[in-house]
Amino acid sequence: MMKKWLSAAVCSMMVAAPAGFALAQSAPSGARADYDAAVSRADADYKNAKTRCDAMKDNAEDVCEAEAKRDRDVAKAEAEARRDGTEAARAKVLKVKADREYEVAKERCDDKKGNDKDVCVKEAKTAHEKALGEAKTTRAAAGGGTRTDVAEARREARKDTSDAAYKADKEKCDAMSGDAKDRCEADVKAKYNR
Repeated sequence: MMKKWLSAAVCSMMVAAPAGFALAQSAPSGARADYDAAVSRADADYKNAKTRCDAMKDNAEDVCEAEAKRDRDVAKAEAEARRDGTEAARAKVLKVKADREYEVAKERCDDKKGNDKDVCVKEAKTAHEKALGEAKTTRAAAGGGTRTDVAEARREARKDTSDAAYKADKEKCDAMSGDAKDRCEADVKAKYNR
């Protein structure tokens, strides 16, 4: 009697366990439906924005298209983060935002010329590095990283941001000449301990 009961229990566990595991692994159907709706909405908004952008000319069209792409990609990443509900997915949102904002900023810089454009691009790079640093730190914390891992991610982020800011400030000095340029470069080196 006990043997039959034990066999029945083991058999039912063998059938129920994989089914339960599959259910636990899949996203709730409501979350999936919300995700699909958000992605469809993002794609539709992107198509509408592209239509508006096509009416523009020159760099204004390029900026408009970069903004439309940014909005679409960020909306999709946010939908994915809501669906998954993980810190890693939220870190991905930060990275997507950083990358797309950088693309928009670079397009805006195309309206400028010479040193102003160079400075603009380097300032955009500084903002990008800062945002990427935040994403890397969030990802390190989300990945179950130790305090040391998170601290290392923060340290790297600060260094990358500082390097980009140094290059941007140094680029500003290139618009000057003579003693003013020398003073500017010395001030920048002192500011960043270089």
